[in-house]
Amino acid sequence: MAIVLAPMEGLLDFVLRDILTRVGGIDRCVSEFIRVTNTLLPERAFVRVVPELLTGGRTLSGVPVRPQLLGSDPHCLADNAARVAGLGADGVDLNFGCPAKVVNRHGGGAALLEDPELLFQIVSAVRRAVPAHQVVSAKMRLGFHDDRRAEECALALEAGGAGEIVVHARTRADAYRPPAYWGRIADIAAVVRTPLVANGEIWNVQDAQACRAESGCHTLMLGRGIVSYPGLAHAIAQAAGQTAPTQVTDWPALHPHIASFWQLVRATLERRQQAGRLKQWLNFLRRHYPQAQLAYNALKAVNDVAVIDAWVAGLGVGKLNTNAV
Repeated sequence: MAIVLAPMEGLLDFVLRDILTRVGGIDRCVSEFIRVTNTLLPERAFVRVVPELLTGGRTLSGVPVRPQLLGSDPHCLADNAARVAGLGADGVDLNFGCPAKVVNRHGGGAALLEDPELLFQIVSAVRRAVPAHQVVSAKMRLGFHDDRRAEECALALEAGGAGEIVVHARTRADAYRPPAYWGRIADIAAVVRTPLVANGEIWNVQDAQACRAESGCHTLMLGRGIVSYPGLAHAIAQAAGQTAPTQVTDWPALHPHIASFWQLVRATLERRQQAGRLKQWLNFLRRHYPQAQLAYNALKAVNDVAVIDAWVAGLGVGKLNTNAV
């Protein structure tokens, strides 16, 4: 079994990838998408989204990060895939699952699931452009309006040369509404030989076990679930008997990771973005940790980074420093 950290635009950027891979249990990551239109992007465009390319394509804790490209032109995607592959990542991922209207309106993301022939052309072109030792993977949903062409799309990706296919077990029309239809991944597995990764609505160990049973997949991709519960990958591995029982991350154990997250945010993001990024993560964490709800309540109206500095300093000594606000 392996755990992959999902690409999530506006959430799972290099800062949170760094922190979650420090917590551990993650085998590899896929970056948020890099939009490719009609030009060959400069190297700095890839490094801006995936700064791990400057450290051998890995996070500082050594976990590989695979850049993800989003676009609809096979030749342009191929040129950009060759360039980013040359920067040292373990491979290139292709986005056929983004449900955003602005992306779909321009023929990208999940909209491509309406055209399996174009899927084939894109993957074929990228596979030819990327060195054979590097993986070309793809992330798809079950479909756009419905899931009737899910198997056809997966077969097109496989025929094009995809070495791994992540299936988010919902359609674009489903967006992020539960449930995820994990059983449909098993249907896809029945017609393709390419390794599949199951994704969607995995919030806890019980969800992971049910997803594995229904999908037949050994590899899971976690997104919002592990953002909400950073110890989730460890907990899944322990429940599967893959690791000896250890302390799964509780709230006090998370304190140094929140402090490190804030330090990275302060060092790398614009000042106007900083408070919002911490509150964004606390908003997710409160799903699992009651203490995060208290922290979120204390900080939700705060935009003064000096006040947040004081709150984080309180975390460092094991206290919930609500007096700082």
